[in-house]
Amino acid sequence: MTDPRTDTADAADVSDAAGASDPRTDTADAAHGADPAHTPRPPGMADFREAVGAWDRGGPAEPARELAERLGIRVAVLLEGPSDLAAVEALAVRRGRDLAAEGVCALPMGGAMNAGRFARLLGPPGLGLRLTGLCDERELPYYSRGLARAGAAADGLFVCAADLEDELVRALGPPRVAELARAEGDHRALRTFLNQPAQQGRTAQQQYRRFLGTTSGRKIRYGRVLVEALDPDRVPAPLAGLLTAL
Repeated sequence: MTDPRTDTADAADVSDAAGASDPRTDTADAAHGADPAHTPRPPGMADFREAVGAWDRGGPAEPARELAERLGIRVAVLLEGPSDLAAVEALAVRRGRDLAAEGVCALPMGGAMNAGRFARLLGPPGLGLRLTGLCDERELPYYSRGLARAGAAADGLFVCAADLEDELVRALGPPRVAELARAEGDHRALRTFLNQPAQQGRTAQQQYRRFLGTTSGRKIRYGRVLVEALDPDRVPAPLAGLLTAL
């Protein structure tokens, strides 16, 4: 337990120390220019995502609210995880879109079951942003209920049949995914995986989809790699529809 009086005093001391300047260094900076390495970067969407995550964990709402206003955020795209974010951002780049400049924040929630909480934080009860999202068919009820309880329209949801990885493997075809795995240095890992007894009897589509989720970080990396390899007319409908709706 902390004493709010001492907390206030400490905060004031820190603020005073941060605001104090050394005339010698000020003069040097004026003469030679400030060191770019020490120039604070402006806040961006990553900071907003962190602020929303902290708010969701019980922190204050104000940092997220201030960043939403400062960054001009008008739309929040609710995503299940970081691999979905990688795919959405990769497609936006391919199409020459700057989502941040358009006031769009794609935000991974750490699972579809969190859709209700994030809808309350970001939708009408919270920041008042327009909500949309990309989800798996089996997770659609979590999204639909969450948006409905938050008073947000549920007609802006884009649904993948199994998951986004399945959609991407189907769009590219297993042979092309194998080529990409080879280019990424994963050919040996893929061959070992395909030879496992558990994979026998599965279709190539199922095998390659499962391969993408076997190692930590692989789904995130391939979310970008697979999207970058798509022919423009082969982008999965849910992903293409989401980008078009933003």
